[in-house]
Amino acid sequence: MASASRLLPPTPPPHSAASPPARHLHPTLAAPLSRRPINPPRLRCRAASAAAAAGAAATTTTGGGGGALVLEGSGAGAVAVREFVTLDELRAAVRLRIRTFYEYATDSYGAEDLRKSLADREYDALQDRISGKMINFQRVSCINGTVPLLPSLVSAEELCSTCKFVEDGEERVVVGSLDLNQCLWLPDELTGKRPGVNESSHTRAYLSNVCVAKELQRNGLGYALVDKSKKLAREWGITDLYVHVAINNEAAQKLYNKCGFVYESEEPAWKARFLGRPRRLLLWLDLKKDAL
Repeated sequence: MASASRLLPPTPPPHSAASPPARHLHPTLAAPLSRRPINPPRLRCRAASAAAAAGAAATTTTGGGGGALVLEGSGAGAVAVREFVTLDELRAAVRLRIRTFYEYATDSYGAEDLRKSLADREYDALQDRISGKMINFQRVSCINGTVPLLPSLVSAEELCSTCKFVEDGEERVVVGSLDLNQCLWLPDELTGKRPGVNESSHTRAYLSNVCVAKELQRNGLGYALVDKSKKLAREWGITDLYVHVAINNEAAQKLYNKCGFVYESEEPAWKARFLGRPRRLLLWLDLKKDAL
């Protein structure tokens, strides 16, 4: 399971003599965007590491029967896995991530305000990454799995109300999401070793914010999201793809192994304690050899 993205920009490495590569902007974010400051309330919340892990990891089999709902493989109710199209869809994807990566006691005072504040901050940060405003990120794409808002989703009322968006007059729901980041490193995460120092380091990319709605786990959506990201990475010229996963999240590791990822390194225990999270493994996929 890839961890939730950090909101603050990373500390840059020592400057190299080479000039930085051109950054590629998503058409939706090509124009300048206005921003407003966010001051989140002083409320303590607990990051739901277990829920976050299950969000993507439990999708290890197609049609496994473990989820409360079943995705249709074709027809009007089929899931669409693609890059985001509208900002409304992007905001819905952010709300799914907040719903997956954080949990609150039902009686927590101000929990709804905190969720909204977190969503606003992550939405702004994601726009900055996609539009090339954050250092280190050469290119970023948000890939989502979406389904039409159909009567079959009536049992997932909270998911539909939280992650709904409208596109061309049709109401849809974001049920899975991840980011593909073409960059040298991710903040507070292990850095990949490939490609080597004598090769172009700009052919490295990372997956992050991998999540699937708990109501739709074990439908193969996690595999479909990763598969789409691999295809897009090849289009970008990426040769080495990485993902971080919690060391105790065996289900997610099985998913990534099924997708072709192998172990490269792991986070020191002291760093995990300092960051207050489970230790991370860094998994690597060689896109030059991975079968299409």
